[in-house]
Amino acid sequence: MPAEDARAGAATRVTQHAGQTPRRTTRRFPRITRDTARPEGGGRAASGASPAPARQWPLLVVLGAVALGLLLTALDVFRWGTLLIGAALLAGAVMRWTLPSVGMLAVRSRFTDIATYGILGLAIVLLTMMAQPKPWIEIPFLKDTLHFTLNGK
Repeated sequence: MPAEDARAGAATRVTQHAGQTPRRTTRRFPRITRDTARPEGGGRAASGASPAPARQWPLLVVLGAVALGLLLTALDVFRWGTLLIGAALLAGAVMRWTLPSVGMLAVRSRFTDIATYGILGLAIVLLTMMAQPKPWIEIPFLKDTLHFTLNGK
């Protein structure tokens, strides 16, 4: 046990020379994380003098479009509602890619946010277009895959 305590102390040991900022002597991460870094692009989308909704307009655009899509889906306009939800996520990916600062729409790194919003948005749009009855698009290999998995032949 004492050897483990010594190693834990070594992981958090810092040195400070006269007139310099403290720096860690090891490359190991500390056991307890004290803070997190803001995602790149996670600053305000408008100046601090603007009201709170104006500072977070990219997130509000995406959330508003998703809310409208959910309302349309609830009102039995399923295809257009879910298409709007997928388009809102794709718009979030485009805003995250093109705008330097998107406020709370930035959750992770820029690449991860773009990939997540883009893949989910594209999946929702494609599934909406393939929904029955009367699908807008048909992807033949998916139908064959479904029959293969269900029949086992």
